[in-house]
Amino acid sequence: MNIGNTYFEIAVILGIAAILGIIGQRLKQPLIIMFLAAGILAGPSGFGIIESYKNIELLAHIGIALLLFIVGLKLDLKLIRNVGAVALATGLGQIIFTSAFGFLIALILGIPAVSAVYVSVALTFSSTIIVVKLLSDKKEIDSLHGQIALGFLIVQDIAAIIAMVGLTTFGTNIPGSEAPALSTLIIIAKGTGFLLAIIILTRYCILPLTKRMSQSQELLALFAVSWAVILGASAEILGFTKELGAFAAGISLAATEYRDAIGTRLAGLRDFLLLFFFIDLGAKLDLSTVGEQMGSSAVFSVFVLIGNPLIVLVIMGLMGFRRRTGFLAGLTVAQISEFSLIVAAMGLSLGHITPEIMGLITLVGVITIFLSTYMILYSGSLYRLISGPLKIFEKKDPYREKTADTFKDSRSVDAVLVGLGNFGSQVAEILLRRNKTVIGVDFDPDVLEKWNARGMSVLYGDMADPEMHEHLPLDKAKWIINTARIMDLNLAMLSRLKKRKFSGKIALTAVNQEEAESYANAGADVVFRPFIDAAEQAVDSMTQAMDMISSDVDWPISFMETRIRPGAVYAGKQIRDIPLRSATGVSILAVMRSGRVNYDPDPDFLIYPGDRLVIMGPASELKSGESMLNETAEERGKDNAEHFKVDEISIGSSPEFLNKTFAGTRFRQRYGATVVGIRRNGTKITSPSPDEMILKGDSLIIVGSAAQLQKIKAAIAAE
Repeated sequence: MNIGNTYFEIAVILGIAAILGIIGQRLKQPLIIMFLAAGILAGPSGFGIIESYKNIELLAHIGIALLLFIVGLKLDLKLIRNVGAVALATGLGQIIFTSAFGFLIALILGIPAVSAVYVSVALTFSSTIIVVKLLSDKKEIDSLHGQIALGFLIVQDIAAIIAMVGLTTFGTNIPGSEAPALSTLIIIAKGTGFLLAIIILTRYCILPLTKRMSQSQELLALFAVSWAVILGASAEILGFTKELGAFAAGISLAATEYRDAIGTRLAGLRDFLLLFFFIDLGAKLDLSTVGEQMGSSAVFSVFVLIGNPLIVLVIMGLMGFRRRTGFLAGLTVAQISEFSLIVAAMGLSLGHITPEIMGLITLVGVITIFLSTYMILYSGSLYRLISGPLKIFEKKDPYREKTADTFKDSRSVDAVLVGLGNFGSQVAEILLRRNKTVIGVDFDPDVLEKWNARGMSVLYGDMADPEMHEHLPLDKAKWIINTARIMDLNLAMLSRLKKRKFSGKIALTAVNQEEAESYANAGADVVFRPFIDAAEQAVDSMTQAMDMISSDVDWPISFMETRIRPGAVYAGKQIRDIPLRSATGVSILAVMRSGRVNYDPDPDFLIYPGDRLVIMGPASELKSGESMLNETAEERGKDNAEHFKVDEISIGSSPEFLNKTFAGTRFRQRYGATVVGIRRNGTKITSPSPDEMILKGDSLIIVGSAAQLQKIKAAIAAE
C-alpha cells in the first residue's frame, strides 16, 4: 500500500494501534502485544503501510531515551548499595550461561560458527524497556525483585556495549593481537571522560539551570527532554548507545527536588513515543521467512523463556534469597531485547550473518517478548501454580531477605498491616498513635527501613505469596488490614485466610463501590473506601461548612471544621461536659449531622462520632481545640471502659436466661446493654425481637460498655 504521505502514513498507523488497543482492552490483553500486532499489520508482512522507517525509528529512539531518562530520575543511589552484589552476580552469571549454551544450541542446529556467536550474544540481553514498563505498570519497580532486576539489566546494558565493540572487530582482518584490547581501552577512556563531563556539567551548569527553569513547568519539561536527548546523542557519537546516555541524564537530575515533577510531566509523552518502538519491532518481522525458521526459533525461544529465569533463580537461591524473589526477578529476563536486534543488524551490515539469521533473531524477539509479557503480568498466579517444586531453589535459611524482618514474637498483635504506601502509611501512623501493636508488611525495603526506624515491627514480603502466611503470627493477630487496591490479590488473600480458619477480623481496601460490595460478599469484616470517603468528606466540608462564613466579615476570629472520629473521648458527651472554651477559648458554632446543620447547639446537645463541628475562636487556638475534641482515651493514657464495645457471650445453661424471652428477662432494663444478634447452632439471628426465646448453647452478640458486659458475664458465672 503506497500512501506517499508521511503524515498520513503515521496517522493510519496510529489509527490501527488505537483500534487494536481497544480490542485488546476488551479482551483484557496487554497493550504491548496489541502494539506489536499493529506493527506487524502495518509492516511489509501486513498491509505494507510503513515506508518512512527512519521517521518511525527516530520516534522510537526518542521514546526509549525518555523511558530510560525517567528510570534514571527515579534511581536511588542506595540501589547500588542494596542490590549491587546480587545484580552483578546474577547479571554476569546469566550472561555467561545464556551465551555459552546458546552458542552450543546454535551449533547443534547447524548454524555456522560466526552466525552462532551473533545468535548467542543476541539471546543474552533482555529488554530494559519492556521490563521497566511492565514493572512500573504493576507498581513493582520499587520492590526488591524489581530493584534487583533493574540492577542486572544495567549490567546487561554495559555488557552489550562491550559485546558490540568486540563484534565490530570479530572476523575482521585487523593485524596484531592488541587491536581488541586497544579498542576496549579506548572505550573505557571515552566512558570515563563522558562521566566526568556529565558530573562537571551537572554541578556547575545543569543544576542552576534546572532551578531557573522550574519557574515554568512547560519549560522544565522541555529542558529535561533536551538534556536527555543531548546526552543520548553524545553517547552515540562516542560509540555508546543513546539509551545509556539518556539513562545517565536521568541519574544526573535524580538528586534534585524537581525529579518527581519532571517524571510526572513526561510520563504521557513517554508512553506515546514508546508506541512507535513496539510498532517498529513488529514491522521488522518478515513473515515470509517464518516457516523456514519456525523450528529453530521455537528451540531458542524455549531456551530464553525457561533457561534465563532458571539460571537467575539458581544464582539468587544460592545467594540466600527466597524462591519467590528469585522467580519474579528471573521472569524479567525471559525475552531478548532491542540490543539483540541492534547487534543482529550490525552483523548483517558487516556481512557476518545472513538475512535469514537476522530474521531468526527477530522472530525469537517477537515470540519471547509476546510470551514473557504475559509471564510478567501474571507472575503472581504463575508463582502460586508452581511454588511447590521451586522449593529446591531456596535455602533453609533465606538470610538475605531476613535483614528487613524485625518482627519478634509477642503475646498478641493488634493488626498486621499489609502495604505501607500513602494510604497504608496514614493507617500505620494513626494505629501507632493509639498505642496499637502493629506489624507492617511490604515488599519495598526502603519503606520497611523507614517504619522500622519508627519502632514498628516489619516483615519483607507480599501477602500474595502463600508462603508469607507461614511467617506471620496469624494465630495472635486480631486484624489483618490490607491497604493494597488489587482486587484479585485481595480476594485470593481473603480466601486463603478463610481456609486457614483465621479467627481475627479482615479489612480490605476498595477502589470503588463495586469492589467494596465484592469484598463484603466474600466475607471481609470492614471495607475501606479511601477515595470515596475522602471525596464525600471534602464535598460536605465545602458545601456546608463554608456556607456559614461570610467573606464580608472582617473580624479577628477564625473558623475551622473538624470531624469527630470514632474513639474520641468526647464522643457521646453533652456539649456542657466538654471543657473546650475554658481550656482553649474555642466555641462550637454548629454541628452538622446526616445532612442537617444544628446552629448554636444547646449545652445538652449530644456529640456523636462522625459529627462535623464548626468551631470558632482565635486562629492560634483552633488546632488545640480540634486536637482536644478528637483526643482518644489511649492518647490520654486512661482506661477506655466507659466506651461501647461489642462482645460475644455464651449463655451456656444459665437459668437466669435459659428458656426465657428477652422481654421476660428485662435484659435491657437490668443491664443497660443491647443484644444485636444470636449465634445458634452455626446460624446467625440478627436483631432478635423481645419475644425471642433464649435457648441452651446460645451465644449473644451484645453492645454495651465494658462495665455492663462484665456485669452480664458475672451474672452468668454466678449461676
